Amino acid sequence: MIEKTFEKIIYASRWILAPIYLGLSIGLILLGLKFFQECYHFIIHIFSASETELILNILSLVDMALVGGLIVMVMFSGYENFVSRLDIDEDTEKLSWLGKLDSGSLKQKVAASIVAISSIHLLKTFMKVAESAPEAIDIYKSQWMWLVILHLTFVISALGMAWVDRINKR
Repeated sequence: MIEKTFEKIIYASRWILAPIYLGLSIGLILLGLKFFQECYHFIIHIFSASETELILNILSLVDMALVGGLIVMVMFSGYENFVSRLDIDEDTEKLSWLGKLDSGSLKQKVAASIVAISSIHLLKTFMKVAESAPEAIDIYKSQWMWLVILHLTFVISALGMAWVDRINKR
């Protein structure tokens, strides 16, 4: 009797995650607002921007799009894996991956997104310094070293997770 009650409470506690996923949707809205704010600033300064500034602004938009996709993946698949199935009508448009991402696949996609985001930040940092002060490249070598080490850590972690997931599927 006590064991059954305890198990029901533990099982029901998964619903504590539902407001967290709702919070992620609010974060997605805020990211969308920031995206369009950046677009607005970019558009009004387009004719005075250099080629490097153009590329950096586009990379920032790509970066935000990747983060937005990451939020959607975590929000939907996390809700489906840990809280409850999404009841979507048959006539409603449905994402092809919905219901197919288990926690292992989600971890791989999150890791790949983090590697892509890290790559963009690394490239943006290099391009900013290279354009603004080419002679300052030597000054930033230590900072770049740490950024590259962090990026390689993300890459190795992503590869390690993929390798462990592949071993587990065998």
